[in-house]
Amino acid sequence: MAKNKKKAETVFLVCEETGDYNYTLRRKPGGEKLQLKKYCPRLRRHTMHVEKKK
Repeated sequence: MAKNKKKAETVFLVCEETGDYNYTLRRKPGGEKLQLKKYCPRLRRHTMHVEKKK
């Protein structure tokens, strides 16, 4: 009776304003999408970034 372990998957944080893939994360599948305010190097300011799978 082996338990089914959910592997961590790689997700990307994409800037909503430029569409650039600025950050990568490894997280367990499931749950709601991340929305974080992170630094965008192209705009040189903090913008909203959303989670996207590639």
